Parts: sequence; structure tokens; C-alpha cells
Amino acid sequence: MQKNQQRYALRNLASGFLFGLGLVAFLDEVIFHQLLGWHHFYDKSTTAVGLFSDGLFHAFSWFATVAALFLVADLRRRSAFWMKRWVSGVMIGGGFFQLYDGLINHKVFAIHQIRYGVELLPYDIAWNAIAALILAGGIVLFVQTGKQMRATGEVK
Repeated sequence: MQKNQQRYALRNLASGFLFGLGLVAFLDEVIFHQLLGWHHFYDKSTTAVGLFSDGLFHAFSWFATVAALFLVADLRRRSAFWMKRWVSGVMIGGGFFQLYDGLINHKVFAIHQIRYGVELLPYDIAWNAIAALILAGGIVLFVQTGKQMRATGEVK
């Protein structure tokens, strides 16, 4: 492990988190909003409002993804890019976003459901279980990279 990777460990994690969040939001928007047409980001109004909310959601996902890649470019310029730490951030960000969407947007705020006109429980279980697995995998990688830093003796 390079010293710069340790110095910029948080930036690697943050960049990965933004990328994962943006990537999963992008996939959600393209697959479930556009290709399958199961829902819009905001379904409590007209279709026009739903499409407008999808546009804002899509812009947000790209903003997060592009910002993350600018951070990666900076990390690479500094010889501080740490792939395993970054991937842990990608998984944590993606899993967090999907779990937030499944629990908060779908259930607490009820701004949309995964799909309409079907029994929701299997969809909700699959959606949130996949999110939890991705998040857990990211946390495992994060812990491993923390142990790797402590093993070098430079992190207290």
C-alpha cells in the first residue's frame, strides 16, 4: 500500500460512494422508469410531473457519477487511487441508495412503488435484500481496507 493511498483513503471511499450512488440511481431510472415503465420517481401527481421528476433524478445520478470520476482523476494524479477502498465505497453507495429508495421512498414517503398492480411483498423483499447484500459486501471490503491500513502501522 502506498502512503498516498492511506492519506487519501477517505477521498477514495467518498468517490466510490458517489459513483455507486450515481450508478445505481442511473440503473434504476433507466431500467425501472424508462425501459419497464413501472414507475416514475414521483408518482403522486400527473404523468408530466412524474416525467419531470425522472429528468431531475436522472440529472442527479449523472452529476454524482461525473463528480465521482473527477475525484478519481484527482486521486490518480496524486498516485493515491486505491481500487479496493474505492470499490467498497461503490458498493456502500449503491447499496445505501437502493436500501434508502426501497425503505424511505417506497414505504415511508410512498412517492412511488417498485411496480403497480401486483403483489408488492416479493418485489420489496427482493429489492431490499439485494440492497442489503450490496451494502454488506461494501462494508466487508471497507473493514478489510481499514485492517490493511492498520497493519502498515501508519494508522492509529
